[in-house]
Amino acid sequence: MAYWLMKSEPDVFSIEHLRRKNVAGWDGVRNYQARNFLREMAVGDGLLFYHSGAEPSGVAGLAEVASAPSPDPTQFVRGHARFDPRSKREDPTWVQVEVRAKAKLARLVALAELKANPALAQMRVVQQGSRLSIQPVSASEWQEVLRMARATPKK
Repeated sequence: MAYWLMKSEPDVFSIEHLRRKNVAGWDGVRNYQARNFLREMAVGDGLLFYHSGAEPSGVAGLAEVASAPSPDPTQFVRGHARFDPRSKREDPTWVQVEVRAKAKLARLVALAELKANPALAQMRVVQQGSRLSIQPVSASEWQEVLRMARATPKK
């Protein structure tokens, strides 16, 4: 089992949106490195659902990968914001996975808290300039974020 962090702006698609849908396609990824991470995902992998562009940004919930990677259908839809005229049905450029909601965290674990935790110093999301919407997370980072979600934040 692998672990990942997936970012979404909460006004576009939040952990609450996912909980209402239960399962949704994670489509629209148009960064090659993030796409390559999607290709590595397997059913059952754990997901930290991260609210980006929020005040504060942070880990808001948990989800899991619910399907193997498959072609992202939005790349073929003319007029769609994610249409890619270079992508061919016989050799698609972009992939998606289905994600399933697991839980909303008892509290959001803010980016500032993640950055302040020495145990998470190597976590990609805390690195300067790290903007990828999909990032691998180590098992120890996963456990530490879950521990932090259960703890009362320091003032």
